[in-house]
Amino acid sequence: MLRIISLNLNGIRSAWSKNVLNWVVAQAPDIVCLQELKAQLPDLSQEMLAPDGMHAFYHAAEKKGYSGVGIWCRQKPDRVLEGFGHGEFDAEGRYLRADFGKLSVISLYLPSGSSSPERQEAKFRFLDSFLPHLGRLRVEGREIVLCGDWNIAHKEIDLRNWKSNQKNSGFLPEERAWMTQVFDDQGWVDAYRRLHPDATGDSYTWWSNRGQAWTKNVGWRIDYQVATPGVAAGVRRAEVYKGERFSDHAPLVIDYEWRAQ
Repeated sequence: MLRIISLNLNGIRSAWSKNVLNWVVAQAPDIVCLQELKAQLPDLSQEMLAPDGMHAFYHAAEKKGYSGVGIWCRQKPDRVLEGFGHGEFDAEGRYLRADFGKLSVISLYLPSGSSSPERQEAKFRFLDSFLPHLGRLRVEGREIVLCGDWNIAHKEIDLRNWKSNQKNSGFLPEERAWMTQVFDDQGWVDAYRRLHPDATGDSYTWWSNRGQAWTKNVGWRIDYQVATPGVAAGVRRAEVYKGERFSDHAPLVIDYEWRAQ
């Protein structure tokens, strides 16, 4: 069994103070994909550089206190790749890939467009450049799992207040159509939805810090594990963990029937 966890930390140092490592260790994962480090390598403690003896790899943003992704893993990868070949977004630390035999696991953090029209335009630029990259990944012939914060709720069941958010970043028609292309045209599989096709409130992974969004479960499902069909066929368990809060996102834990090849 292969257990993969994806979690947007909203700052690794903040999540660390909330005992995220203790929780991760208790889950006994094989691979952990992290997003939004908000730190550079010199900011990380020795424990963060080798958490519980795991191999740890990070791709930090050039801008301090911003973005950044990471991968923790029990098995040493055959290779690790930073970025997907797009200068603007590779500088923001949004993509980190680790290869294990015939399996690749990618920690991914798509831009948010909610802060300004300029950032929404940047998000559209990312989507335009990343869709062809996803196509290139598919033709590699490998089994791949892309884990992370996609910053898009795909369908109406993926957020509590879908009617009032149709003109807001994260649920724009163009963004949703892009996700449909990923799944329907390119054949990627939403691993969580494979087991829970109709789940609503239990599926949310992010809650605004405004109002009482967490308390009232006014959430969005914007964190995904998106997989090639072969490895997705082995999904045995998929859960959003809400027992503790490490950030404004909840961890997405998925178990796959997979043996190293």
